[in-house]
Amino acid sequence: MQKQQEWLAAAIEAAQIGGGVLRDWMGRFSVREKSRKNLVTEADEASQAAIVEFLRAKFPDHGFLGEENLNERTAGTECFWIIDPLDGTTNYVHGFPYFAVSIALSVQGQLQVGVIHDPLRQETFSAIRGAGAWRNDVRIETSGERDPGQAFGMASLPVATDRENPAVQRFLKSLAHLQTVQRSGSAALNLAFLACGRIDAFWSSSLSAWDVAAGALILEEAGGSITSLTGDTFDIFVPSLLAASTSELREKLLNVLS
Repeated sequence: MQKQQEWLAAAIEAAQIGGGVLRDWMGRFSVREKSRKNLVTEADEASQAAIVEFLRAKFPDHGFLGEENLNERTAGTECFWIIDPLDGTTNYVHGFPYFAVSIALSVQGQLQVGVIHDPLRQETFSAIRGAGAWRNDVRIETSGERDPGQAFGMASLPVATDRENPAVQRFLKSLAHLQTVQRSGSAALNLAFLACGRIDAFWSSSLSAWDVAAGALILEEAGGSITSLTGDTFDIFVPSLLAASTSELREKLLNVLS
């Protein structure tokens, strides 16, 4: 546990450093497309560089996997950090206040710590495997919702999609079964908000490991349930996620979204 606490403290500090970089860049960045409608700014890259610099100084033998062309892992890398320096870039570009920094640590193939930092609300969500989940200094848990008809759902849709995409059809189908369904643009914050009871469900078929690694651990430690969209064991490297406040709600949503 002492080692986990050391990892977590470093992850929290790194995420807050990254968040400070994002605040500093607000209003003075330029934007380019990595692919159609998939945006990146200098803020993404500066945040990631600051995070990696900080963590590498503390853990020189650790590897890194990050959204902005970062993959410093080998077959023998036991510990590696999974970093999204700006989850919700499009929101950030438009000044919509829903974006975050996400950092997780994988040790021998298992997530051990996760941190999501919201630099505007100054909320830091964190978890250690087996030790619960927290928002700043407050222990958190999911809403406990079991009924889809009372549930606040959040869906993630692929960028540059069209109405025939299965994810769009899944979104439309869900509208008739849940109390409300929204699309926010930040998977990390969706999972953090699910973990602390602000929403009740979240699903996606188009996310990467850095989008979900920290949030998946935080959600599980807050008592939530997470699988693939087909009910299989969740894998951060497979773009299929169905997360809910309870296993009962998740099971019912499997039928709704199938």
